[in-house]
Amino acid sequence: MLRRTALASSIAIGLLTVAACAPGSTPTSAATTSAPAKPVTVNVWHYWDGANADTFQAMADEYSKSHPGVTVKAVNIPSSDLITKIQTSAKTDTLPSMAIMDLVSVPQVAQTGKLVDLKPLIDSATMSDIYPALLDFGKDGDKQYAVPVSTNNLGYMYNKDLYKKAGLNPDSPPKTWEDLVTQAQQIKDKTGEPGVELYTQAGDSGEGLTWNFQVSLWQAGGEFLSADNKTAAFNTAAGKKALQFWVDLLNKGLAPRTQWGAFEKGNAGGAQEGAWMVGIWKSDPPFDFGAATVPYPSDGKPATNMGGERAVVFTSDEATQKASADFLTWFLAPEQVTSWSEKTGMLPVRKAVGDSAAYKQWIATTEPRMQPFVDQLATAKSRPNTPLYPQVSLAFAKQIEKALAGQVSVDDALKGAETDVNAVLTTGR
Repeated sequence: MLRRTALASSIAIGLLTVAACAPGSTPTSAATTSAPAKPVTVNVWHYWDGANADTFQAMADEYSKSHPGVTVKAVNIPSSDLITKIQTSAKTDTLPSMAIMDLVSVPQVAQTGKLVDLKPLIDSATMSDIYPALLDFGKDGDKQYAVPVSTNNLGYMYNKDLYKKAGLNPDSPPKTWEDLVTQAQQIKDKTGEPGVELYTQAGDSGEGLTWNFQVSLWQAGGEFLSADNKTAAFNTAAGKKALQFWVDLLNKGLAPRTQWGAFEKGNAGGAQEGAWMVGIWKSDPPFDFGAATVPYPSDGKPATNMGGERAVVFTSDEATQKASADFLTWFLAPEQVTSWSEKTGMLPVRKAVGDSAAYKQWIATTEPRMQPFVDQLATAKSRPNTPLYPQVSLAFAKQIEKALAGQVSVDDALKGAETDVNAVLTTGR
């Protein structure tokens, strides 16, 4: 499941115990670490709480102490209020210097026309070392109006206790869809429990189903929307293959047609889960669990869905914009990325850190079950970069859940989803 604020704090606890592109923007130049002529305060709105908020505040304080004339002030805004507050503040010219938000919120915030193009402000060496997919949410042509400060993705977690009970090797999770079906069938036959859990219900937002299904769609070679995000692209042979795979698991009784939660209660062999669950379960696991990369079809390709937070800088005076960008450049340096990742349990956004021997050694000695999620950073994909994504996700899920419930065929579900998603993209609602 996609969890944003509270779960991010739980990870930490578990592991440790289109400005210049947008209208109205002013020209800017490369950030500098020299002290500004006058004191500058960089106000940062974010929704982190608990240990993550404490860690971010400590890093803001560290930057402020080492950069005379600049004070970084972190302000917590509840996640449920953050985007509305930003949109309201944009109308009254009371925006902060920066904000950090869930990646899917960036396109909505970009509509304010108050974002600064970060491309000329953050050095190219930093930008080129960030995992490419992490930059997708924040691009507008040649402009880059958001950069990642944290990330996570969906992996495959499984119940080692059920594996043992079913006579399976608890250290050999499925690598392909075919492996998954074989293991799920043996778990069902030997234990009576479903071998895997799928997210089958749309719920209030649709995103749990959509976010999880996109993984299978991409693995089968499909895409969710067209490259310009103007039309649905999932009603294809790849989309039918992915949805049929899910429907077959349900029809064979290998996955339950129930509300999400069976795996987390110990009543299913495995499920797609986010990296945050490793941290949540570390100190008090409900059962002996393992983690692996998400199984993909033998004739397909590895893929997963990423989440995480993005930082944006709002238009203001040139000194504040430069100081904000310089703080981001500092925050994205390998030393800070490593420290942030180790202290919060979030995944590193830079390849130099994720691929480093030191970080891999830290994972190996601290929590080896995080390694599959790190490995997947290279194949993680992002959801469509459009402000209409929340409506698209719900429209898609409400049609697909009908096929998962056995109410309509795979073809009819995809056709219905295509019609409804295209209607959202055409009308804007």
